[in-house]
Amino acid sequence: MTQVDTVATRQDSDGITFPGAARPGWWRRGPVLTTLVVLLGLVMLLHGQVPNRIGNLGSFIETVLPWFGVFIPILLAMAFWRRSATAAVALLLPGVVWLSLFGGTLGDKSQPGSDLTLASHNVAAENPDPAGTARTLAASGVDVLALEELTEQAQEVYERKLAQAYPYHAVLGTVGLWSKLPLSDVGPVDTEQDAGPLGDAKPLEATLPYSRALRATVATDHGPLAVYVAHLGSVRVNARAGFSTETRDRNATALANALSAERNQRVVLLGDLNGSTGDRAFSGITAGMTSTQDAAGDGFGFTWPAAFPVVRIDHILVRGVTPDSSWVLPATGSDHRPVAAGISW
Repeated sequence: MTQVDTVATRQDSDGITFPGAARPGWWRRGPVLTTLVVLLGLVMLLHGQVPNRIGNLGSFIETVLPWFGVFIPILLAMAFWRRSATAAVALLLPGVVWLSLFGGTLGDKSQPGSDLTLASHNVAAENPDPAGTARTLAASGVDVLALEELTEQAQEVYERKLAQAYPYHAVLGTVGLWSKLPLSDVGPVDTEQDAGPLGDAKPLEATLPYSRALRATVATDHGPLAVYVAHLGSVRVNARAGFSTETRDRNATALANALSAERNQRVVLLGDLNGSTGDRAFSGITAGMTSTQDAAGDGFGFTWPAAFPVVRIDHILVRGVTPDSSWVLPATGSDHRPVAAGISW
């Protein structure tokens, strides 16, 4: 009998053969694979403890965290290929953690009916068809529409194409708000786009053309609604700096302070935040506001890049009102997809 046969079969004292005698070897196979499985589970479980000191690694992990679930079936297939029972059982850890984090996201949480519908869209400065984008947005029928990354040339197109559907609008810098309901108290929101003493010394006239956030009051049948439109700083990923978010994080902190100081009990934030709400950089905002997608959406609602969205960086967040529904609108000529939501009082 060969060594393989000895491992594969075993006889008791009565000469009975047990074909499953090889199974103890399955528990000893794949130690490296098992380690990777456990590491995956621990990173998902303890993602909040991953430091940002090196390349903002913690924020990066939190941004792409839903996609960690893709590794689970891959590792399961590898466990079967290696015939590693230990790795297969260890996969319970990342599987349970992922479901606890995102299982509730997979179902449709929307409710019929709403008092007001809103939408937000980064229309992209390089959008080759602003007129077509405007038509798509007008066709959505939402009551309040926020646009980000407006250029001077495109602004005229949006104003002309949206005028019939939205008689009220305001544009400050590169962000704008179109509404079927009257607007008032329109003003810029300081998100500290220009940091340091030099930026503080700039007069309003110099910073207003480059404003990336505004606040307005929308007159509804249920009372005034404070609406914020914001486009936070861009994020870059490179080998040298890692997940570079300095400007965005500074903008997020300033925006959180403005929202915290808002006196109106009913508040909506619309915009391109250039990050997932799971990112710790937005804790100051999410601590007091609710994502409509998390509360009343169906799935993750990814918005960027438009061709194949992998992350939701365009958001609608609310305070003092109830999210009834949240969805992603069809792609336009932008590299972002528009987002929409229905709310009620």
